[in-house]
Amino acid sequence: MRLKISHTTEYHYDDPVQYSLQRLRLTPKTQPGQRVRDWKTTVHGARLEAGYTDHFGNHVDLVSTNAEQVTIRIVAEGEVETEDRAGVFGPHQGFVPLWLYLRETPLTKPGALIHELAKAASGENELARMHALMEAIHEAVAYKPGETASDTTAEEALEKKQGVCQDHAHIFISAARSLGLPARYISGYLLMETPEQTASHAWAEVHLQGLGWVGFDAANKICPDARYVRLSSGLDYTDAAPISGMVVGTAAETMSVAITVETSGQSQSQSQS
Repeated sequence: MRLKISHTTEYHYDDPVQYSLQRLRLTPKTQPGQRVRDWKTTVHGARLEAGYTDHFGNHVDLVSTNAEQVTIRIVAEGEVETEDRAGVFGPHQGFVPLWLYLRETPLTKPGALIHELAKAASGENELARMHALMEAIHEAVAYKPGETASDTTAEEALEKKQGVCQDHAHIFISAARSLGLPARYISGYLLMETPEQTASHAWAEVHLQGLGWVGFDAANKICPDARYVRLSSGLDYTDAAPISGMVVGTAAETMSVAITVETSGQSQSQSQS
C-alpha cells in the first residue's frame, strides 16, 4: 500500500515566544514493513539546529526560536510504501540492549490492576497470551478522548476504564513487562475509515522468542498491518512523542493530518483536524 501523508501542527501564542527548544520525531525510516519513498519536514517560525539519530534509533530534528514569534508551524509530509506483516517487525536492532525494555517508567509502572490484568491473560504460548492481553485491554478501557492527559499513567487509565491510544499502549507495555517480556511504545500514523481518526497514533510492541518484535494495537484490537506507518519508538510516550520540548509561553495548539492511500491505480483521501 502506498500512503501519502501530510501532518501539520500549529502553535498560536497570545504573547510573543521568547524562547523554545523542541525535538521533532516526525521522520519515518525505511525498515521492516515500510519503505520511505519521499519525506520532508519544514518549520516556520523556528530554526533547525541539528538532525540526529537518538539511542532508540529515531530520527530527531532539534528546532529552536529566540525571536518574538506568535505562531510556529510544523509540516511533515511525504510518501511511504507499506506491507502487511501481521504485526511482526522482526529481530531486535539498534544501540539499546533488549533488557532495557523490561525497565519500568513513571508512566508504565504496574499497580494491582495491571498485575491482575496480566495474570488473567492466558494462551497456549506467549503469542496467544499477548493476543488475549490485547483483547482484554480493548474490552476494559473504552476509547474516549479528553478523559486522560499525556502524564496519565497506565494504572490510572486502567482504573478510569477510558482513555486514548497512548493509554492503551502504556497499559499493554506495563502488563507485558510485568510478565517478563520486553515491550516498547510506538508512535506513528494509522489510516482509518472513520472520521474519528487522529493526527497521530500509538501502539505497543513486545519481543517474543522466535518472532522478535510484534506489534499490538489494543485501541483497535488488531496487530499493525499495511495501514500503519511507524515514526519512532521508546520506553513510553516521553521517548517517542512526535513533538516534545520546552516552550516559554502559553499556546493554543491545533493539528491536522491528511492521508491519501493509493493502491491498484486508485486513490482515496482522508483528512481531519
